[in-house]
Amino acid sequence: MQILTFTVAGQPYAIPSRTVLEVLPLVPARPIPLLPPYVPGVFTYRGHLVPLVDLARRFETPLSEPGSRRRLSTRVIVVEFALPRAPADDRPDGPHACPVRLGVVADNVVSVQTASADESLPTMSGGQAPFLGRLLRLGGSTVQMVVVDHLLPLDLLTGLIAAAGATGP
Repeated sequence: MQILTFTVAGQPYAIPSRTVLEVLPLVPARPIPLLPPYVPGVFTYRGHLVPLVDLARRFETPLSEPGSRRRLSTRVIVVEFALPRAPADDRPDGPHACPVRLGVVADNVVSVQTASADESLPTMSGGQAPFLGRLLRLGGSTVQMVVVDHLLPLDLLTGLIAAAGATGP
């Protein structure tokens, strides 16, 4: 499997490269009141409003610093995944999934690598962090997979997508 590796608060993480549309320099976000601190707002990507998720804030632990430090190496990884439509949503226009785009803020993007499934371990998050996936052994280090379609709670995600008017690309 091809993965894109990056760092958040000095720790290595990865996402499947098939979900990545583009890697951008840090873009300004339009704040939206009352969102959780890990969603600094939305930004315009190719004519569509896209929610932005700050991974450093999303992954915060009592010992971590709040939020990503803004550096020249800070990047936005634009990802796309399919959000299943509600069963009552019988649209005649195609499959029963809605493409969703998110901007994911990472401290820096390292590389695209090939990872072997037999070199992985289940996550240790205990179900409290559904966005943290398997641990991969890459060379001499351990990298944690990020499950992009679980970064935001479903109700928040569907609300942001509806508010942005995103019905797909």
